[in-house]
Amino acid sequence: MENFTFFNKAFIYISFLLLPFLISVLCHNSFESPVSPPPPAVDTQQLIFKDMRLAVVYPIIQSFKRTITEDPLNKTGNWIGSDICNYTGFYCDNPPDNVSALALAGLDFNGFLLGAPTLEGFIDKLPDLAIFHANSNKFSGSVPDVSKLPYFYELDISNNVFSGTFPTTVIGIKELSFLDIRFNSFIGSVPPQIFEQALEVLFINNNDLTATLPENFGSTPVLYLTLANNKLTGPIPRSIGNLNSTLIEILLLNNKLSSCIPYELGFLKELQVFDVENNLLTGPLPCSLACLEKIELLNFANNLLYWEIPEELCALGNLVNLSLSENYFTKVGPVCRKLIKNGVLDVRQNCIHDLPDQKSLHECAEFYLKYIRFCPYPSTYKIIPCRSNAPWHHHGARSNKAPVTYKTLSRHKF
Repeated sequence: MENFTFFNKAFIYISFLLLPFLISVLCHNSFESPVSPPPPAVDTQQLIFKDMRLAVVYPIIQSFKRTITEDPLNKTGNWIGSDICNYTGFYCDNPPDNVSALALAGLDFNGFLLGAPTLEGFIDKLPDLAIFHANSNKFSGSVPDVSKLPYFYELDISNNVFSGTFPTTVIGIKELSFLDIRFNSFIGSVPPQIFEQALEVLFINNNDLTATLPENFGSTPVLYLTLANNKLTGPIPRSIGNLNSTLIEILLLNNKLSSCIPYELGFLKELQVFDVENNLLTGPLPCSLACLEKIELLNFANNLLYWEIPEELCALGNLVNLSLSENYFTKVGPVCRKLIKNGVLDVRQNCIHDLPDQKSLHECAEFYLKYIRFCPYPSTYKIIPCRSNAPWHHHGARSNKAPVTYKTLSRHKF
């Protein structure tokens, strides 16, 4: 009995000594954060979809939704359930390979202000996707490779936060007809392959693209082309003349393009808008510009152009705005003076000293003595290839539509 009492007392004494330690261990474990279980797999078995093609893309959409870091307008609030075709920004249609089926065909996230670290694993995994428009969001990362999507033909990722070199993943998209990557931070050169694709619209303005325009620049069948507000250098390729039956509008303003205006520019019989303001182009204006019979807006302002302004150019019947200000022209004839009077032709800050608001005699003399550069193929500058047996004046039907490309100089959807 004494031994039992002794052991009881010893046990109580040891327990008393260990009690603080045990309490601390228990308290520590109770406040530890439990290990988060992995996110549950998306269960589609309990959902009823209008088509199996929609069931296939449902987990892809939900996976992308979990990566979204910003949604200030709550655009993803109704991205739940099986009715994918009624999700905000989602559009369904009958796919070409089965007109009785229903598939996710288009995504229009324009102005959603969504943020996500990448689009990879999302749009490139939607097998029937044809259109992705996402102007004015905060998407970044690499541009997904959608070249394996059989129906894809429109990509707009303008006004986002993409960076790096030109997204070569867009090269090889067989049916691509519309590409808009303006207002991002892409750098480097424009790959020549992009001008081999069957694009109708190419907007790559307002990036940090450098280097020269490739020699195959004129291989594209593009209708509307903007490369404005970059850092492109070198000449306008003579191959631009190959766009004679397609190109309607082109913006090259605010770059560092140099050399002379190519004679072949006059071949562009469908051209309505041409803008190279604020570059380093020099030489005289080629008389071949008189063949631009559909031209309405022609802007050569703020360059290094010189000598006389061709009367044949001023005789074009559809001109609405011909801007030649901030150059070094010295002579205008009566046809051009009529355009000045009518407010069509702007020749301010040139060297035409019988007109108001011109450069000083000293500045003009210095330019002609020190900085004038002669152009290659000088014999072509007086040739009017379309007028061998035709009079100067031509009045075709003037377009009543507002220019398309100038709208791309705004960040937002146009």
